Amino acid sequence: MQPMEVLILFERQVRNLVTLGEAREAVRGAFAALAEGRAVQPASLDLEAPGGVGEMHVKGSYLAGEPFFALKAASGFPNNRDLGLPVTGGLSMAFEADTGRLRALLFDNGWLTEVRTGAAGALAAELLSRPDVATVGMIGSGGQARYQLAALLEVRSPKQVLVWSPTVERANAYAAEMRTAHEVEVLVVGSVEEAVRDADLVVTATPATRPLVHAGWVRPGTHITAMGSDFAHKQELDVAVLAGARVVADQLANCLRSGEVHHAVGAGAISVDDVVELGDVVIGRIPGRVDERQITVADQCGLGIEDTAMANLVLRRALERGIGDRLAI
Repeated sequence: MQPMEVLILFERQVRNLVTLGEAREAVRGAFAALAEGRAVQPASLDLEAPGGVGEMHVKGSYLAGEPFFALKAASGFPNNRDLGLPVTGGLSMAFEADTGRLRALLFDNGWLTEVRTGAAGALAAELLSRPDVATVGMIGSGGQARYQLAALLEVRSPKQVLVWSPTVERANAYAAEMRTAHEVEVLVVGSVEEAVRDADLVVTATPATRPLVHAGWVRPGTHITAMGSDFAHKQELDVAVLAGARVVADQLANCLRSGEVHHAVGAGAISVDDVVELGDVVIGRIPGRVDERQITVADQCGLGIEDTAMANLVLRRALERGIGDRLAI
């Protein structure tokens, strides 16, 4: 029997193989594949640790034409910050699409999940927000808030960012870091309302279980990317926000299990017929924003197609450049 060679990549190597722009294009291709029926994707496996101290998401998919299918496990344990440990973690396994043999282990510590989530947010903003975004309201100041802003700045050029966090010290640290990293004005505000009322584009990246953003604060023409509601009990937007908006789900079935669509449909604020899918907007089958005063909401809970697209991108680069350790098993 021919020995199997498995490629091993670590976070330090993976980080040098992918840019945010390349991640956005990989994610764009994944959504196109989903819309065109070229993706096989089971429902994700979502687990909460006892006491709600953390969570784990296991996702995977196959994209027709790609050499590898992938399974990804990613964790988030917010209290780790106080222990001096990473808040996020994870790895991906890539298998040959034609033989099913394990081809690579990507020990990226959750970095690829952070990047592809930021890239998906930027893709939604590119397709749904007005081109002239001047002010961004950032709700949350954790790791994903950083990736969301970095990716967004590749598709829009706001003059300022208004950040709110329940922990002022973290908001201040975020503002200082983002000013230096991106040379954009970042101001800390004292409430979610302040961050939303003056914003042309709002990103919510929190683990909130009660609505933070209310419809009366959202002005016409605003785009909202909601990233945090990846369990059924999480919610960042009041259902009335979706009732008056163009609602775009990363995948309808996904967002009916969790996410903002889950809450809005359950409350009768919208129906499933009011929701379109991001992949259909990507391929031009359905329009995204239809006028300048329309409020748009991208409900993104995260999909396995994104993880498979990222794994294929990383492996192509690693194999081309001869990067990584090889283990014969």
